[in-house]
Amino acid sequence: MDRRTKYTQNIIKETLIDLLSEKDITKITVSEICQIADINRATFYRYYLDVYDLLEKIEENFSQELIEAYTTEVITEYTVSNFAKALLKVFIENKKLVKILFANKTTTNFLEEILEIVYQTCKDKWEQDLPGISQEDIEYASIFLFNGALGVINFWIKNDFDKDVNEIAHIIEQLAYFGLKKYIYKLKF
Repeated sequence: MDRRTKYTQNIIKETLIDLLSEKDITKITVSEICQIADINRATFYRYYLDVYDLLEKIEENFSQELIEAYTTEVITEYTVSNFAKALLKVFIENKKLVKILFANKTTTNFLEEILEIVYQTCKDKWEQDLPGISQEDIEYASIFLFNGALGVINFWIKNDFDKDVNEIAHIIEQLAYFGLKKYIYKLKF
């Protein structure tokens, strides 16, 4: 892809993200994006079918960034903390988009892809460390881990990323490894 194409696609994506921070996707038109991005409609349609296709491509790119961050940073040593840090760093780099994706209940593709990453990572690790663990136990545990971590991350986003990535990763790791009781009461077992 040449620089001009990349620039044009980025300006279109940034325009949609800016508009989504102001209003719902159902209220955004291709004409509005083109006017703000200072491009013509033919240019928009060269890359995207409509506003929903554009949003889907943004979500796909974001999911790919998460996958790349995970595979680049965690592959050497998997821990819940390393896994969380890798993903959270990408969240920090894309704050505006993350706020929109987490606030918009209709944009769940990227969450499903993250769930699949978490599931596969947990499955591989647990199968290696715990031979004989059932697939059902893996599914329950990974879904519990994902949804708990997702709740912590959602709270962090709603609080405008008020804590450092390392702090949030530590919270997720402590809750994942030791559970609520030890985290809340700081008990030693």
